[in-house]
Amino acid sequence: MKLIESMNPRTGEPAGTGVSETPSGELTSALSLAKSAARRYASESLAERALLLRAMADKLDDRADELIPLAEAETGLGKPRLTTELARTTFQLRLFAQVIEEGSFLEATLDTPAPDATPVPRPDLRRQLEALGPVLVFAASNFPFAFSIAGGDTASALAAGCPVVVKAHEGHPELSRRTGEILSSVVADRNLPAGVFTVIFGQQAGRDALVDQRIKAAGFTGSTTGGRALFDLASGRVDPIPFYGELGSINPTVVTKAAVRSRGSEIASGFVNSFTLGTGQFCTKPGLLFLPIGHKLEAELSEAVSAVSATPMLNNRIAESYAKISAELSAHPSIRSMVTPRLHTEPGAWGVPCLFVTSAEQFTEAADTLGAECFGPSSLIVEYASKHELINALQSVEGSLTATIHGEQSDISSLAPVLDVLRPRAGRLIWNGWPTGVAVAWAMQHGGPWPSSTNALHTSVGATAVRRWMRPVTYQSFPHDLLPPALQDGNPLGIPRRVDGALRR
Repeated sequence: MKLIESMNPRTGEPAGTGVSETPSGELTSALSLAKSAARRYASESLAERALLLRAMADKLDDRADELIPLAEAETGLGKPRLTTELARTTFQLRLFAQVIEEGSFLEATLDTPAPDATPVPRPDLRRQLEALGPVLVFAASNFPFAFSIAGGDTASALAAGCPVVVKAHEGHPELSRRTGEILSSVVADRNLPAGVFTVIFGQQAGRDALVDQRIKAAGFTGSTTGGRALFDLASGRVDPIPFYGELGSINPTVVTKAAVRSRGSEIASGFVNSFTLGTGQFCTKPGLLFLPIGHKLEAELSEAVSAVSATPMLNNRIAESYAKISAELSAHPSIRSMVTPRLHTEPGAWGVPCLFVTSAEQFTEAADTLGAECFGPSSLIVEYASKHELINALQSVEGSLTATIHGEQSDISSLAPVLDVLRPRAGRLIWNGWPTGVAVAWAMQHGGPWPSSTNALHTSVGATAVRRWMRPVTYQSFPHDLLPPALQDGNPLGIPRRVDGALRR
């Protein structure tokens, strides 16, 4: 049986004994268990679901001293970063517990009978969102806690009432196995069916699960190439299913002349800190910085980037891809290297920061190449001579998770044309900040137009991420005793509901 083996990115040495790929027989059993658990788990009370998520969060916090060293050995991300990320992960589980208890995620809507309504009489109509069924989650490599086994896709699907099957990422199998064991033990402690939560291993197991009719939706965080291949599999099924993929994102940042004059050094420092954070392995890394010609920040930018030490990348494959793409950019005829890519010869998988420059005109002509994501600690400065050049260049940028403007009060009246170009290209618009760092909150949008995600209507972070795993169902003229609690007279759950068009509680 094939083993999935991880490597310590700092040393190049094995990070564990390896985890066996899930054989087809075990996968079939896991999917059957998930299917059989779906009806019971969806019918559990909202209070029970909330208790499950909080118990998972508590157990992960209790096991932090065990989990963080496993994550550090397999990802090289460092204890401080991983400690913060685990805290974010358990916060996220608890947030979804709050979402469940608050109740508006069900979108309960009631229209009382109106026999005299025109053009036709209106019957009693009651609508809510209901769980889709078993969800397949493809774990990410760059966030081994927050977008992996216990990450946002898992938390939101469980909150929706869906059993979850997680396909572990090959980059951190030891951590994935242990995290899965911990969460499965919580499911057992709550006397819930084992099929409520399962972890599987291996790329073939993931593909086989995706096309299995027992899976009703899937979530993915990773590369555009890999995500598109899986999206096509999900869409090509006899019964196509929703596939929510978060893929590549270039995250353009525009800086105005007034902002450069007012706080150019601050912007240069913030930019370098943002695009090198986590060795540039954030999906929200600012990959394009649009600066006005004559910004006079080149020396500061070059010095700041050169001062950033090489840091581990997640694995050899990612490090090699980064080295290849950054070398290709450096050799491109429209590019000038402000900080030239350098090789790191020590064992392991390391990323050395680099920075490139081009003009807005050249960027527009070669946007297909220059505007593609380079996963790692590099970025491209695009220098523009006029607002017309800036807008033309921005129109060549593909869909992104974020778009940022650094401006001053004096710019506000003239920025509408720039904002009009950025708005349809991003899911989150940022003013005078940096896109790295995605708050887990009710109003967060983490998803944007293609290729940043496969569905710009939804988010993978924040309270409304739960909406991906639910579908609307209307009950027409149903007996009261057959209605789900959220739609019954008297509002027994005490949740927000819309009745005859008005929000009530």
